[in-house]
Amino acid sequence: MADWVWLRCLFGPNLYRTHRSVEQSRPGRRVRRRFGWSYQPKSLERHTDSILGWASALWSLSYYSSPLLLCYLYRKGYICSSKLVPVSQYVGTALVCLLGVAFLRGWGRWRNPEYLQFVSVLHEARKNHTPSNKKKLACYDFDFSHWPADFSWKEASNPKLSKAGVSLLKPEPKHRGTADTVLNSMRMLPCHIISFLIAHSFGRRMLYPGSVGLLQKAMRPMLQQGQARLIEEFDGQRNKLVACDGNEIDAMFVDRRREGGRNGNTLVICCEGNAGFYEVGCMSTPLEGGYSVLGWNHPGFAGSTGVPFPQNEANAMDVVIQFAVHKLGFQLSDIMVYAWSIGGFTASWAAMSYPEIKALVLDASFDDLLPLALKVMPDSWRPLVTHTVRQYMNLNNAEQLCKYHGPILLIRRTKDEIITTTGPEDIMSNRGNDLLLKLLQFRYPKVMTDEGIRAVRHWLGATNHVEQASVYSSYEVDDDWCTSVMQSYQTERETMYPWSAQKYLRNFETTHCTPLPSTEFQDPWRLQRAPQGDRRATWKRE
Repeated sequence: MADWVWLRCLFGPNLYRTHRSVEQSRPGRRVRRRFGWSYQPKSLERHTDSILGWASALWSLSYYSSPLLLCYLYRKGYICSSKLVPVSQYVGTALVCLLGVAFLRGWGRWRNPEYLQFVSVLHEARKNHTPSNKKKLACYDFDFSHWPADFSWKEASNPKLSKAGVSLLKPEPKHRGTADTVLNSMRMLPCHIISFLIAHSFGRRMLYPGSVGLLQKAMRPMLQQGQARLIEEFDGQRNKLVACDGNEIDAMFVDRRREGGRNGNTLVICCEGNAGFYEVGCMSTPLEGGYSVLGWNHPGFAGSTGVPFPQNEANAMDVVIQFAVHKLGFQLSDIMVYAWSIGGFTASWAAMSYPEIKALVLDASFDDLLPLALKVMPDSWRPLVTHTVRQYMNLNNAEQLCKYHGPILLIRRTKDEIITTTGPEDIMSNRGNDLLLKLLQFRYPKVMTDEGIRAVRHWLGATNHVEQASVYSSYEVDDDWCTSVMQSYQTERETMYPWSAQKYLRNFETTHCTPLPSTEFQDPWRLQRAPQGDRRATWKRE
């Protein structure tokens, strides 16, 4: 039996922190509060774990620099049998030494009572994942790859229908003759190969730097601190969700339904940016507003597996929504999706695929990735960049957003330096403007004529509320007349979304990465039916 326990210690995960619950008395009731402490390894485990950590960092550094390293070794003449044999001997010796270090770390863990208790709980939970065992396991923060799955897409979907992945909007193919298509395919073959290599190497890592292992290692203390805060202060529940592509998604749920607040019955699903994690990301904004919140990490981020290509992103978002509905017990009409920056892709996909959701809030997002990609790449690369984005990284937020007819709120950062194509001082180059214009043109094609587009662009050029009010008054807009017309339109067609750019977009005078205060996070506006006999409409925030 001791041998089996030692093997579990040898191959077990790293333990970072222990959480404990304690009952505290309050007038009229008892409440549960959590506290925790960092795991303190013994001397042998601490030193051996440090050696293995440095070895892992060196391997990651060698992996990312391998193209340059191989070129250097080739030019120096080291890539030949006479040179490689001694090097392989050194590498083999180093691996044997690291294996010995791993055995010593297992021995150190075996002599630590706290780790022995943890590995016993983990073994029991993996063997029998009951609610009581899961509750015991939730008292520990450890390598998430060893966490048993809490929910699978198979529990809510037909495997035969979903295993290939959820549906995405594809670019419309250009129509050509058969001979022309074959000839063009042969001519474009080198471009296809180069695009594939770019997308699967530095392209994906440039687009999603949070998926780079070295960055995650550097941020690990911050992520662990954020994880502890969500669990101990907000009683968060960590869950592992298995998507239809096999990726395991790291999710965190904070339930506010029992607190009795106005917002607690609404679930806000948060979609993070390209270097954001739910531990330290936009999840804190709706939490401060009293909402129930479900955060999740992109594939390849922190505890989530896989790589963040659009198909994998959509698959992950799908299982998150299915988990919220089938496991957490929320109705789609009670779910609001909130996204920051590049998270607008998965958020707009969710709105397109689940139009019954309550509302959509996009903060500092954009309409299409291509203009932003062209901004940072040389002009001579334009055809290659266009082909790569459209084939492998087609984040077409505006196109997906136009498939959703529910309430939408866009938050534009007036000093945004990331999603502008020229600079933060040029607010008209903010791609959030294009997102709004495309949405308005789709929803109101007869209103958004050339004159209407000019008026909205004039309003978007204002950088603060005073300037916007001045532009608004210069067009002599009659709000009562507009709301009356919309009331009549709503009565005839059952439309529920607002009518003007002011109701769709709010300015936030700051830069791209500034956290959004909870006071700026609001439900989108809807048109409320006026009482019978009153032809005027009123606006309210639900």
